[in-house]
Amino acid sequence: AGDVIFIHVTLVPFIKAAGEMKTKPTQQSVAKLREIGITPNIIICRCEHSMNTELRRKISLFCNVPFEGVIEEKDVEHSIYELPLVFQREGLDQLICKLLNMEDRPSDMSKWQDVVRSIVAPHSSVRIGLVGKYVKLNDAYKSITEALYHGCIANDSRMELVKIDSEEIERNGTGVLENLDAILVPGGYGVHGTEGKILAAQYAREHNIPFLGLCLGMQMAVVEYARNVVGLKDANSTEFYSDLKYPVIILLDKDFKPIARVDKKYDHNNSSDSCSPKDGTLRLGTYDCVLKDGSKAKSLYKQDVIHERHRHSYEVNPDYLAQLEKDGNFIVSGISPNGKLVELIELKNHPFFMACQFHPEYQSKPHNPHPLFKAFVSAALANKKK
Repeated sequence: AGDVIFIHVTLVPFIKAAGEMKTKPTQQSVAKLREIGITPNIIICRCEHSMNTELRRKISLFCNVPFEGVIEEKDVEHSIYELPLVFQREGLDQLICKLLNMEDRPSDMSKWQDVVRSIVAPHSSVRIGLVGKYVKLNDAYKSITEALYHGCIANDSRMELVKIDSEEIERNGTGVLENLDAILVPGGYGVHGTEGKILAAQYAREHNIPFLGLCLGMQMAVVEYARNVVGLKDANSTEFYSDLKYPVIILLDKDFKPIARVDKKYDHNNSSDSCSPKDGTLRLGTYDCVLKDGSKAKSLYKQDVIHERHRHSYEVNPDYLAQLEKDGNFIVSGISPNGKLVELIELKNHPFFMACQFHPEYQSKPHNPHPLFKAFVSAALANKKK
């Protein structure tokens, strides 16, 4: 007792035909839990309308939960980030402390209040284009979307997110990118839609539109620069083609030596986005990244070494770095501690053009946005004001 509590989240639906809320689904789900030996201490009731005292007492009685343990979670008006404030008003924090025999100290929710205020009544707005391969799937890029919202909260701004299918750009050109304040190209796998991502990176570079590339998005930005600035017209990634004249993106083994891809060309007629490397090494988890002195990245992070999460196999080919950096515009601003792997790139002569091999979205929080997303939204706002 006092070590563990069970909190059960359940639905209390409103039946329009009956004109009332029904507790039967809650009673049934609690009964099923008891069959496997779990008795809830707290029941959080998701609902469209406010629950009256009679309804709460009914749930308390038939589910054998104290009246104060029946917590209302009514649909919020603006954002899920309103919920911590809702739960505090319901006394959930005090109840949890009581059940766990913990000291109940006053909660400072000022940061959450600031977050909600920025969402409910922002002082500005920004239009950001997300150029991806899976935009038709509603939950795709969820972490990136939330990280962008965090960046908007920090900049007291509302975001209009425009999801753009990268294959549409391949078919119809870059007209869909007009009237955007910034462009983000996320990760992905396989060749499908990659030329659209390359075109998006080129459009952002040539039109001075703030750009942020993540994982594959960074790789395609490197390919674009190699093709259109350095002059390596057939540059591409060995993830898609095994026989390339300019393989600027390649597989590296554990000793950081190039690995040949599976000995066949990518099947363009195959709808699958899988492309398995031969003896490839998946770089998975948190790794250190050393930031370059004087770079925009270092000015944003305000650190010499950062720690970011990764999930990828392909890398920027180190054999082409000298050509990429020759003009002084292309800068490798973040690199692995051994100096072998490119982690961050940026363009010196661009308002904001940054791309990273890692996934910064996984470390972003509503009241502590990731520096890259915060700066990206700030750059988008500056671009809008031009």
